Amino acid sequence: MLFTQYYLDCLSQASYLVADDTTKRAVLVDPRRDIDEYLADAQARGLTIEGVINTHFHADFLAGHLEVAAATGAWIGYGQRAETEYPIRKFADGERISLGDVTLEIIETPGHTPESISVLVHEHADDAVPYGVMTGDALFIGDVGRPDLLASFGVTADELGRMLYDSVQHKLMSLPDPVRVFPAHGAGSACGKNLSTERQSTIGEQRRTNYACAPMSQEQFLALVTGGQPSAPGYFAFDAVLNRKDRELFDHTRPAQPLGPAEFLAARADGAVVVDARDPHEYAAGHLRGAINIPVDGRFAETAGSVVAPDRTILVVAQQDREEEIVTRLARIGFDHVVGYLREPEHAFLDMVGDLARASRVTASELREALDRAEPPLVLDVRNIGEREQGTIEGSLHIPVAELSRRLDEVPDGRPIVVHCAGGYRSSVAASLLRNAGGTDVSDLLGGYAAWQTMLHPTAA
Repeated sequence: MLFTQYYLDCLSQASYLVADDTTKRAVLVDPRRDIDEYLADAQARGLTIEGVINTHFHADFLAGHLEVAAATGAWIGYGQRAETEYPIRKFADGERISLGDVTLEIIETPGHTPESISVLVHEHADDAVPYGVMTGDALFIGDVGRPDLLASFGVTADELGRMLYDSVQHKLMSLPDPVRVFPAHGAGSACGKNLSTERQSTIGEQRRTNYACAPMSQEQFLALVTGGQPSAPGYFAFDAVLNRKDRELFDHTRPAQPLGPAEFLAARADGAVVVDARDPHEYAAGHLRGAINIPVDGRFAETAGSVVAPDRTILVVAQQDREEEIVTRLARIGFDHVVGYLREPEHAFLDMVGDLARASRVTASELREALDRAEPPLVLDVRNIGEREQGTIEGSLHIPVAELSRRLDEVPDGRPIVVHCAGGYRSSVAASLLRNAGGTDVSDLLGGYAAWQTMLHPTAA
């Protein structure tokens, strides 16, 4: 057997290639949209990719099933409850897919979504204990898939939670302890709240350590898995629908278009939003007025999908030679409307001086001094709800960054605003979004809440 996990750190997303090394027949599970790595590996090993299995309709990324099918002629498989605009192969619970001696077996594990499945991997068709199970978003390492995402229509979170209870407690936990667990996501994903950084585990280990796998009643399970979940990025519903559709294929050979200052400003005037993907310090030193700062070195695509509407055309400002990377990362969430990027931005800015602005950033000490004044600034906390348990700045307004674009009217006008997150990445994003919406006195906290805590409780020298 050949078994390969592909892990994409920026989306905390795992995909898999399973093949029989004798027959050279292979299947991909939960592939991303840029498929060159899979195809190259298959070619190098002499494999034929016969099929693509999606464990469910993903909400956090646009899956690459259509790209793989177009490139290889592979069939596309889902669970029985899936309905799509493109031809698919529907798998029943317990159905087996033979690749030779290597055999896959479908387990229906609804709960994260109604059509969710897990895929057992048998290294040999008659093995008493399977090699592993690809659990999609049903079971993570340290967590389970949340049942409250807008990935399903006509099914309530309560109904999904009860399905998930049965899938985890009765189906997956009935597998033997040695079975390896290969989830679709890891730490950082908004598909759960307690995901581990580990990329594989075993059923036995999850039985011992995963809070949601311990024996409990259905009501206890529902209360545990629904509480304290992070805010879902705004693009999740868009991707969940798009993954059902017969949409346009990603073309990695189509280069991003370089634009000069005049072309760039004309496109902005036509309604395109400027995404400045540089480091927050570079952005603060000088940026195009109204640009939204989404640093590329981080959870770029997920963050972009949280603050930019899916139907907006996008202009990119980035470090030289990272433009193609940004276009690909946006395409992974289905954001294909990139008009172009600013050619040599540092040089171009010399011809755009009238359109440039600086961004205010304050230290923890400066914020404390400002809060002691007669007219203190409003502190806006853009962390997720679970992070607030670590402490808060007294009197702060809480709006997670994933919700800010649709809750801008809750931010009071007429007073200075200081935005903070945990470390400084999301606060720069949120502050730039407020400026884009017309905010005139907006700063963000350097170092985030960690810097605030360090100032309040300095370690002994």
